[in-house]
Amino acid sequence: MPDDQNAVSLTVDGLDYFGWKSVEVTAGVEDQARSFTLSLTWKWPGQIQNIPVKEGSKCQVRIGSDLVLTGWVFASPISHDASQVTKSITGRSLTADLVDCAAINKPGQWNNQPVLSIVKALAAPYGISVKSEIPEGAKLSDHTIEPGETVFDSIDRLLTLFRVFSTDDASGVAVLASVGSEGRTFDALEVGKNILSADAPLDFSAVFSEYQVLGQKSGTDDEFGAAASEVSATVTDSRVARRRVMVIQQSGQLTSDLAQARANWERGNRMGKALTVTISVQGWRQSNGQLWRHNTIVRVIDPIIGLDRDMLIARITYSLSEQGMVTKMEVGPPDGFEPEPKDPLSRRKLKKGGKGDNFEYLIPADYEPKK
Repeated sequence: MPDDQNAVSLTVDGLDYFGWKSVEVTAGVEDQARSFTLSLTWKWPGQIQNIPVKEGSKCQVRIGSDLVLTGWVFASPISHDASQVTKSITGRSLTADLVDCAAINKPGQWNNQPVLSIVKALAAPYGISVKSEIPEGAKLSDHTIEPGETVFDSIDRLLTLFRVFSTDDASGVAVLASVGSEGRTFDALEVGKNILSADAPLDFSAVFSEYQVLGQKSGTDDEFGAAASEVSATVTDSRVARRRVMVIQQSGQLTSDLAQARANWERGNRMGKALTVTISVQGWRQSNGQLWRHNTIVRVIDPIIGLDRDMLIARITYSLSEQGMVTKMEVGPPDGFEPEPKDPLSRRKLKKGGKGDNFEYLIPADYEPKK
């Protein structure tokens, strides 16, 4: 059984349940709702423990004293064979209702409203709170719910336009998040010290040499005709050797500035995703006792892959199995998640980078957070 600081508890209706033999808790900066699966297994025949947790119950999951999820129990599957019985409890963050449920606001249209106000209004019918870690942006001239879309689909259309990501926190609040807002890790991820395994697909099939964003907006007395109906922007990426063109048809009310920013974001985001690496370490905590957390900046030193740079922990999974306690992290260049990534071709390469880094020709070696 894990020690006290790593004992996983499920709290339902004021009761705490411990002793789980299998654990998986996942959260990510691009995941609207974190999830969990907790399981117990008994030998058969034998005493089977009753776990009176019902689907639809509100719950909290903790690792030691650290709250990692607030949500709902969605399922309680049972399986058995001739030798054993397994009982599981699975659930997701409170924000799962935004992913699953329809946008039902009436009227379902907003004019000249800030993005945060629209997101709060969309989430309100399901009792989900929203907070923002990003500066208040420009007001959107028009946003209208599309028939049959979920709340998150509608929110995602908004945030894609403004290159912002939406996630949740441990309390089940929807968060318009900024990159690296959880700070820096205490430990680095380093081969020969704490990295159990690493997997780097280095797949550049979704990277292009040219990104074109096309769209339109409603006409006004000052802008009409082609100026309103044919909004576009293009950005190129000379890091891609041959011509590869991607055309993005942007929905919603598009301006020239928004189109240009979306094109820049696609360039940065796609290169960042191509350099995403999955790394596993033993245990759930760093050497100072803090949990590994997503949306933190970590130094990755892996001479086998060729990394010596700051990366963002974009997704994290805590697991307990026969292999013991393991933390699996998806890490990628922070620039790939920024709403307004800088032009990589205008920045000095390897300004502070490590000698073991092989990717300075694609992205700057060290992360420079926005001020």
